Amino acid sequence: MMRSFKRIALLCSLGAVLAPAAWAEEWKVAKDEGGIKVSLSEVAGSEYKAYRGVAVIKAPLAKVRALQEDVAGACAWVYECKSQKLLKHEGDQSWTYTQFNTPWPVTPRDSVLHITTVEGADGSLTRTLEEQPKYLPEEKGFVRVAQVQGFWKLVPKGDSTEVTYQVHTEPGGSVPSWLANKFVVDAPFNTLRQLKALAERP
Repeated sequence: MMRSFKRIALLCSLGAVLAPAAWAEEWKVAKDEGGIKVSLSEVAGSEYKAYRGVAVIKAPLAKVRALQEDVAGACAWVYECKSQKLLKHEGDQSWTYTQFNTPWPVTPRDSVLHITTVEGADGSLTRTLEEQPKYLPEEKGFVRVAQVQGFWKLVPKGDSTEVTYQVHTEPGGSVPSWLANKFVVDAPFNTLRQLKALAERP
């Protein structure tokens, strides 16, 4: 009995190491403005911080979900998105391709995300995000994002929706530290601000 308990404890601790929510050692608030809170955390073995943005959007979950599932249209509210398309959709899995703008002299990035959507018994919705850089051949003029691990979580709160957007990215190629440090705050903040503005429109 004790042995099986120890085994479960070991599996749980391994699970914690591997679970996306646990990459981060300690979250520190970097920006809290207009109902959007952005926190950052160091990630072991990475030069780039993980970010987490949280906002309560005054709109039902179904409306926020519909804005996310319009993949091409979502480019209007995803930070620095140049274009975005759905590559494949199969049950609760989808694959998207996105091209991003970057300030000169940094080469623009592109990304292939594998997204898995899970509905919770409480009406919540979690979408896990995982970069699959080899899913498509590389595009000329773009550097493929090497790694993305993260999630969107939508939780119904009465007639509002609490939205959490948490990601750690290895952007591929070289990115100056001033840009990387700015991006980890600007990306979640502006993405949530623009999503909130659209979802709250009557």
